Amino acid sequence: MFRRVTTLLAISATLAFAVLAPTGSQAATTAIGGSFVDNFDGFDTGRWHKADGWSNGGMFNAGWRADHVWFNGGVMGLNLDNASCPGGCSGKPYASGELRTNDLYSYGRYEVRMKAVKGSGTVTGFFTYTGPSDGQPWDEIDVEILGKNTTQMQTNYFTNGVGGHEKIINLGFDAAAGYHDYAIEWWNQGTINWFVDGRLVHQENGSRGPLPTHPGRLMLNLWPATGVDGWTGPFTYPGSTMTAFFDWARYTKY
Repeated sequence: MFRRVTTLLAISATLAFAVLAPTGSQAATTAIGGSFVDNFDGFDTGRWHKADGWSNGGMFNAGWRADHVWFNGGVMGLNLDNASCPGGCSGKPYASGELRTNDLYSYGRYEVRMKAVKGSGTVTGFFTYTGPSDGQPWDEIDVEILGKNTTQMQTNYFTNGVGGHEKIINLGFDAAAGYHDYAIEWWNQGTINWFVDGRLVHQENGSRGPLPTHPGRLMLNLWPATGVDGWTGPFTYPGSTMTAFFDWARYTKY
């Protein structure tokens, strides 16, 4: 999350609250999962659950709705619109979708083929996360496409709630114009590698701070931001549904 240090601290505090919010079936299990490939031919409830009826709060300006995650024709879509949210979702004016694995996953290669959303103030996310809701410290590894400039992606990681390891990658293409492959390779030898279309674009080796060590859930989401215009740009709803598309997701255990 590329921003000034003061903003980073504020957002980190927000996220620490935000991603701990799932209730009921959303905190389904803490089993450690094995390798899988999901071509999104349908909704595999044994592998995934949809965030529903709550909000991350803070800079997230939408509540999660399960019906904003859909499967059709071998594609999974995440919608963002101005629909109302069950239970009010803390009064957020927009609704969006997030898909989470039931199980936690450890060292390995996490991959998706996706088409991001274009539009100032939006974030299309592919990341791993765990935290107190799983009985663990907050560890996270991120790929984020900021809708204000979809020719770039941002990488980051958090270890025990400490982030500040952002890197902006120039993609050489428009991530909202077509599908591309994005991968996070997390090694227990002490490196995290990020790939785009099979090309290594960034590596972290712990020199900027300890790397995550705790298994996490694979998450895919789309959301509009508020209060962080310096990072995401301002969000204005365009009047019609915005959709991020995912062709498949894959995890290879190391």
